[in-house]
Amino acid sequence: MSNKLDATEDLLKLSFIPGLRGVALEEIAKYKDLIVVHEGEDKIYLEPVSDLKNLLSLKSVLKAYVVRIGAKLNPIYLSKHKSVLGDLIHIALKTSEDKFKTFKLVCAGKESMEVREIASYITETYKLARAEDPDMEICIGKQEDVWELAVRLTPRPLSVRDYRVANIKGGLNPTIAYAVNTLCDLNAAKNYLNVFSGSGTLLIEAGLFNLKLKLTGFDINGKSNALAAENIKKAGLIKRVDLKTTDIFDSPELGKFDVITSDLPFGMQISKEEDLDKLYERFVRYCEEALSQRGILVVYTTEHKLLYQKLIDSRFKITKTLELKVPTSVADSYIYPRIFVCKFK
Repeated sequence: MSNKLDATEDLLKLSFIPGLRGVALEEIAKYKDLIVVHEGEDKIYLEPVSDLKNLLSLKSVLKAYVVRIGAKLNPIYLSKHKSVLGDLIHIALKTSEDKFKTFKLVCAGKESMEVREIASYITETYKLARAEDPDMEICIGKQEDVWELAVRLTPRPLSVRDYRVANIKGGLNPTIAYAVNTLCDLNAAKNYLNVFSGSGTLLIEAGLFNLKLKLTGFDINGKSNALAAENIKKAGLIKRVDLKTTDIFDSPELGKFDVITSDLPFGMQISKEEDLDKLYERFVRYCEEALSQRGILVVYTTEHKLLYQKLIDSRFKITKTLELKVPTSVADSYIYPRIFVCKFK
């Protein structure tokens, strides 16, 4: 594996949430045809493959691109050699040609004559309309001192799941849910509890990972559960998931579980009457009661300092921590949550 991008290369690129590189590499390693040539904080480059099936099945990554890297691939050069871009667009169109209707060209100097020429070429040649939320994302920019031309391979990011028919504000990114579940040793588990189950993403990703896993989830919000049920049904898991509407402060007796997961509520998600400190305290105590002796607890939260203190004062030991950098809907803005993996001391 190279530590530096070569001057001229055709590659594949995967983007992921910073902090999840290890999870992405572990998933990529399952496929012999996916060979890593370069790693970055939020991206991985692979050798080209003739069959994109395995690449496009990855659950841990946000987006997949076909890229060409070279010292000359600036907008001026590309405006005179448009077939270079055309080669990459053709590769993307082969994945699902009938679904590409719009495009967006991401490039510095977008009002320059050269960039306008490139955009006109795309519109006229491929009959794609410009859009802010496009089917085809095309990027021209510098990566590590060389120019990179990238075309997203799918009309939607890989992180978008078909089962997400109902969305909840602040819902968990499916790639994070996948990562949480990979840390749970799901293949060795028989049953699984998701506390504060929200839109059902953790339950669904777990159910798709282990087809024999018995799944239980609960949330205090009945409307959230109704939306989660829609997603679970779309995923084909409605008969395998026991979804309950209940309050953790009522100590629901659901049995013992090999795995417990949670995307914990944070300050903006709880009502004025609720106390986050008390909620996290009750969550940890409940998990002490509901987790089997050799079970695994995996928790995702932005309020990691508070959770850390609650875990330190509990019967749990933290065996692993992942620090993430998650982009928000505001440009160049991030949150910095953590994933804690815990077992009994």
